[in-house]
Amino acid sequence: MVYPHVQYLGPACPDRSKWKGRTTTRELDSRTSDGIHVRLLWHQSDGHVSVEVNDTKTGKAFELPLHDGERALDVFHHPYAYAASRRDGASEPSHIASDISLAA
Repeated sequence: MVYPHVQYLGPACPDRSKWKGRTTTRELDSRTSDGIHVRLLWHQSDGHVSVEVNDTKTGKAFELPLHDGERALDVFHHPYAYAASRRDGASEPSHIASDISLAA
């Protein structure tokens, strides 16, 4: 909410015109184990949820958009199992298959 009697300065300024065309992603949860960072993300622009996996040791990363009927926390806790089940699917990037050997 913008209050007309308040003068907003700096990055807190709620000038919504600057946000057109930008997508807002919110981190719902995250965890790190042995250099592997897993994040549960909600993409406000279209309402979809995804799980992002980043291996800081190898520099490899991938993102799994949730499909209908999938439970977000299941994908968050077991991203490599879901990536393995999708590696033959055309909707996922080809680099997922090579990243499956990473342990979460």
